[in-house]
Amino acid sequence: MVLIHTFIKWFLLLWFRLRVQGMHKLDFSQPCIIIPNHVSLLDAVLLSFCLPSNTTFVANTEIAKKFSLFMRFRKFITVDPMNPYSIRHMIRVVKSGESLVIFPEGRITTTGGLMKIYSGVGYLAMRTGATVYPIIIRGLERSVFSYLKGKVRLSWFPKVNISVGTPFTMHKREDVSMREQKAAASDQILRTLQRELFQARMKEDVNLFNEALEASKMYGSKSIVVKDMTASINYRTLLIGSYLLGSKLKKTLQNQQTVGVLLPNSVGHVITLQSLFRIGITPAILNFSLGVRSLLDCCETAGIQTVLTSRVFIEKGKLDHLISGLSGHVQFIYLEDVKASASTGDKLSALFSYLTGKRSTATRNELILFTSGSESKPKGVVLTHTNLYANIQQVLSVIDITSQDKILNALPMFHSFGLTAGTLLPIVAGLPVYMYPSPLHYKVISELCYDQNITIMFGTSTFLAGYGKFAHPYNFYSLRYVFAGAEKLKPDVRQMWMEKFGVRIFEGYGATETAPILSLNTPLANKQGTVGRLLPGIDFQLQQVEGIENGGQLLVKGPNVMKGYLIHGKGFLPAEEWYQTGDLVAADAEGYLTIQSRLKRFAKIGGEMISLNLVEELASQCFGHSEFASVAVSDARKGERILLYTTDDTAKLDRLRAYLAEKQFSPLLLPSSVRLLKTLPLLGSGKTDYVTLKQFAEKGDGAA
Repeated sequence: MVLIHTFIKWFLLLWFRLRVQGMHKLDFSQPCIIIPNHVSLLDAVLLSFCLPSNTTFVANTEIAKKFSLFMRFRKFITVDPMNPYSIRHMIRVVKSGESLVIFPEGRITTTGGLMKIYSGVGYLAMRTGATVYPIIIRGLERSVFSYLKGKVRLSWFPKVNISVGTPFTMHKREDVSMREQKAAASDQILRTLQRELFQARMKEDVNLFNEALEASKMYGSKSIVVKDMTASINYRTLLIGSYLLGSKLKKTLQNQQTVGVLLPNSVGHVITLQSLFRIGITPAILNFSLGVRSLLDCCETAGIQTVLTSRVFIEKGKLDHLISGLSGHVQFIYLEDVKASASTGDKLSALFSYLTGKRSTATRNELILFTSGSESKPKGVVLTHTNLYANIQQVLSVIDITSQDKILNALPMFHSFGLTAGTLLPIVAGLPVYMYPSPLHYKVISELCYDQNITIMFGTSTFLAGYGKFAHPYNFYSLRYVFAGAEKLKPDVRQMWMEKFGVRIFEGYGATETAPILSLNTPLANKQGTVGRLLPGIDFQLQQVEGIENGGQLLVKGPNVMKGYLIHGKGFLPAEEWYQTGDLVAADAEGYLTIQSRLKRFAKIGGEMISLNLVEELASQCFGHSEFASVAVSDARKGERILLYTTDDTAKLDRLRAYLAEKQFSPLLLPSSVRLLKTLPLLGSGKTDYVTLKQFAEKGDGAA
């Protein structure tokens, strides 16, 4: 019997190339409860060969029958999940001094992610006081022994990792009802497993081109990964194209560390980014909706000498004014010209690199996005590939996404939401994404959802309102998840989607500086009116704000927080340990965040971040004095609008509009109205009292 046991053990360990991490954390000198995630039929079998022989396994009666051969080598108890007396048996086992392995999900996952947590495990931990050890199993979900057939590419020989997480204990309280304690305990176990799942998946020094290579191996080189209106490519085409373009650009962009990218959502844009990732040149993604002046500031801030773009895009987007305005300051390279210059030798070299799986050895793995600065110049946000990869894995730890899903991304890639969630996540996670160049084509986008059988979509409240208004009630029949971010989700939009389409919108929150997602409502943890709970791996503080009793400014830190800022005329400014979001936030006992107001001096108009300080500065330049203060208020159509307060009765919108046009600033910087006050409200420190001004705005005080 011992010989058979030894043979089976080494056979399985070699079969799955098992790697175990953190076993030193387990202490069996005292009774403990081990809680693994449940991804396949072989979970308990592999664990049994890693844990001491006196460990007791809890097995579902039906599962125990199927694996009776293996169960005879280990102590186990069979339970009927519907039998309330099962938990009493387990309590007796733990209190007798034995260690217990129990799967808190109670079933093998059918989604690829964590399932709901049953309350019995938390109750068991509270009643016994035993130390609880979370364990994460990765790899077996892709084996033929999982329940994910048709959702992931299954393999007979997946590589398996088992990671032991940080132990914890749970104690019974006399002042809280047992029902509440059991619910809280289940929630704690869920959040613990989500955190440990993220930590187990996380890597250091990530290169996103190499992650695309890994995804190609895992999900299949022939799997479609990116589509747009003119093309559809699989991983093989994406990688070969990236090898080819990267090699051509490396010769052209000699000694340039950063290059501007001025492209729409498209297959070409994705290949361009991947090619730059491979050769270690930092892409700075430019917002083509900005005016010439702001784009020049972006180029100066990031030290951009060359911009990659497309003639077809410039022509169809009617962006000739940008080219003429930037010419003389930067050099343009058109992707059509690069493609035409590729020789047969170049193509064969790219094919050879693909066939040999040549990885990137780049050490400068960064990307730059731009956000409005507190001054008149935009700031460059430097995000490392590790920041972006961390945020992807944080999301995948709380949301079940498989290769059977299909994403529609109409959010531009110069926005972090459209870049990370809408573009990079599907490439890493192995599911196809349909790239659409504009989120404003409401009718087209709703029809695309129907035509492409889209299951996941991202949007702002403003855009989702437009899609909902123009869509047929059946257009979104295939949607599983709709995620809203970038601005507050309006209750009427949420209600319309539920009533018209039967679709629940999950609201989240984030910032460009955090790559971008910080918190998210999910099917397992959702509370209406909040922006959800912080993602795994993110720590937070609420910094007290003078005059605010409930909540405070949200400060966060985590692996998704930026490397730092590029400041115009000053260069790189490293990020501090805690990133100050500038948002006033309240957190409830369950960890759900509610955004109360925005302390930062920005407005979000249709998802675009507009600096209120810049609005005031431009008004001061236009009218020759500084008696201006601007605030943002809610707007049913655009999300927010800007009101400009002044003591100058000669300040008129027409004059300010003409000034912005003359200086080539974005029309989004134009306030919706100018309101007159005798004096601007001030704080004791002499600073403008924006809280009082906001109250004026909401009451309609001041002459329009």
